[in-house]
Amino acid sequence: MAYVLGIDVGTSACKTIIVNETGEIVAKATKEYDFIVPRPGWTESDPEVWWDATVDTIKKALEKAAIKPEEIAAIGLSGQMHTLVPLDKNRKVIRNAIMWNDNRVGKQCDEVHNKVGGEDKLIDYVANTALPGYTIGKILWIKEVEPENYEKIDKFVIAKDYIRYKLTGKIATDVSDASGTCLYDVEKNKWSDDLINLLEIKKSIFPDVVESPEISGHLTSEAASILGLKEGTPVVGGAGDVLAQAVGTGATEEGIAMLIIGTAGIASVALSKFGRNPGGSLQLFRGGVPGEWNIFGCTLAAGGSFKWFRDSFGLEEKIIANLSGEDAYNILVNEAMQVEVGANGLLFTPYIVGERCPYTDPNARGVFVGINVMHDKRAFVRAVLEGIVFSLKDALKLIETLGVPLTQVRVSGGGAINPKWRQIQADILGTEVVTVSYSGEGGSYGAAILAGVGAGFWPSVKEAARKLLKIETRTVPIAENKSKYEKVYDIYREIYYALKKVNDKISEL
Repeated sequence: MAYVLGIDVGTSACKTIIVNETGEIVAKATKEYDFIVPRPGWTESDPEVWWDATVDTIKKALEKAAIKPEEIAAIGLSGQMHTLVPLDKNRKVIRNAIMWNDNRVGKQCDEVHNKVGGEDKLIDYVANTALPGYTIGKILWIKEVEPENYEKIDKFVIAKDYIRYKLTGKIATDVSDASGTCLYDVEKNKWSDDLINLLEIKKSIFPDVVESPEISGHLTSEAASILGLKEGTPVVGGAGDVLAQAVGTGATEEGIAMLIIGTAGIASVALSKFGRNPGGSLQLFRGGVPGEWNIFGCTLAAGGSFKWFRDSFGLEEKIIANLSGEDAYNILVNEAMQVEVGANGLLFTPYIVGERCPYTDPNARGVFVGINVMHDKRAFVRAVLEGIVFSLKDALKLIETLGVPLTQVRVSGGGAINPKWRQIQADILGTEVVTVSYSGEGGSYGAAILAGVGAGFWPSVKEAARKLLKIETRTVPIAENKSKYEKVYDIYREIYYALKKVNDKISEL
């Protein structure tokens, strides 16, 4: 039996899994770590922390699996997107990595739009607008604020690609993480030389780009010795976490959407043909399937809104959970289901940290609308759950404007666990909601699939997904609920515009 490793270098933890030729996970290990907050709104990380966690989880997974080093046929990588790791000519990290959720670069993003002639013009270059999370602003920030560090940069990589370097000695990224820099011509599949020249960024610092299942390098003798693996083991391109999860849930076929309800919310669909990103509210990247794309919308506080409610108002449920062993979130969902569809006219917008899609608006605010004397805590919980799904429906409806018919939604993350919440999702979205095998493994399983394709286990990414991912649950819309939610959703859509001026004023207080 041969195996592959899937490694996911996340924001706060590294997860490694070992998968055999039949797609079964035989071992896994996770190690958590902290990131650095040097100032409010800034987030950084020491890349060596990721490497230490990678070493630790690989060793633990190998020990659990009790397999020989030579039985590992390939390694796949996934990780947090956009995070900038600057390297000098000796391949030493120049400064802490600037992470994807760092908010210091708004000024630089505005300057990019001004230099190119507006957001629509930037979409012409790279199919996306310059969001603060993207790598483009981080490079320009170092250039402007830390010129001495900018001069030292010989190459930059993204988070998972630093692990690639430590494994193989090669400097490269894959097409999805290249797309997430906002410096990559997503349509032509190459760095956008015109944009790079216009912004006066050194062209020499850009890494080579490979396809996600393509072999990008081989394990060095040093890395093999540290990890207990075989020298020369191939390492494939891999993919950024969202695109790897699309592979790992089988959202590689047009018409199948992936919905992730984690801290943020992601709605993603594969595209076999390139199409223009409508207004730049979505993110259009090259994906794990060579020659194809994924378009997705990111809402900033999906599960984050539910966590906020639990932590702020769910003390009773937390106490019950500690005494009973039941999850506090499940207790809250069960309470919400005692309230009828539409929460008796109570609506919630989950814009508690601003919003990205469908409104790129840091001043957007979360609100409860329609409160009256009959609403108790159960109604507020239901409104939160419904509002989260309404926000993801907004993203899916934007995607549908590209002419992509949605026939099925595959859910993962916290929103996949409770069948009652899955029913709310199916009713609001008006389509079948399913869970598939291994959907809870995040990007690591997608990385393993990409490694298996690179190792020759499976002929293509799509074939692997079709073969390995089996539907575990199906939830179909209840016609009566679907009809009610369509009316509630129409009202929900009016709330943002009705309160925009108010929220702008609040942001100035």
